[in-house]
Amino acid sequence: MIYLKTDEEIELLRENNLLVSRTLAEVGRHIAPGVTTKQLDTLAEEFIRSHGAVPAFLGYQGYPASLCISVNEEVVHGIPSSKRVLREGDIVSVDCGTFLKGFVGDSAYTFAVGEVAEEVRQLMEVTKEALYKGTAQAKAGNRVGDISAVVQEYSESFGYGVVRELEGHGLGRKMHEDPGVPNYGARGRGPLLKEGMVICIEPMITMGGKAILFGRDGWTVTTRDRKPAAHYEFAVAIRKNGPDVLTDFSIIEQAINK
Repeated sequence: MIYLKTDEEIELLRENNLLVSRTLAEVGRHIAPGVTTKQLDTLAEEFIRSHGAVPAFLGYQGYPASLCISVNEEVVHGIPSSKRVLREGDIVSVDCGTFLKGFVGDSAYTFAVGEVAEEVRQLMEVTKEALYKGTAQAKAGNRVGDISAVVQEYSESFGYGVVRELEGHGLGRKMHEDPGVPNYGARGRGPLLKEGMVICIEPMITMGGKAILFGRDGWTVTTRDRKPAAHYEFAVAIRKNGPDVLTDFSIIEQAINK
């Protein structure tokens, strides 16, 4: 069932998602060679709790951490570890969630660790641009497939793979609500977008093939061909006049570009 949100509820969702953006900015400041993914997770949990919220991921369906931190060929859901040390040239997808005042925030950003290869930098830029292009379709009267098709077409125009088994989702009092928001599809298909819906759009794009593997830990998803993947995520409210993006990447980018 799709739940339409009131203006007041959307503002509570905005509050959560801005906190997620600030958390990702704080994490981004500390991403560097030699840092462990567990250190970043601890930092995020402390930051979230210090702002009166709780980590939405921690304990969710048994997940053992506050962040999903996925390095290089890991697409999503990488579990932070004191043994996973970041190295120069890595890319790191950090997915974060908060729970505050009865609602959830959810967003992801892919960070470079130091200098990365030009082909990897392009993957990051194209994935982020696919998110922006998909988000532009998130307006009342369109359908989910209008978002999906744009993400797929733009990403595949660069020869990249578009993951099929994982998708975006509705967002509200629960982390995963209807509708699902795939990163592939056809224009004019799928659920109708109505004012008051809040969805997460999250391209998961690979440098090689679209095939993935699910890890033995029950969480970590990797590319089958071991080539890098990038992942960015917006929370977006559907409005009559266009998308209302509740996430703010500018907070993150100001922090990491200082």
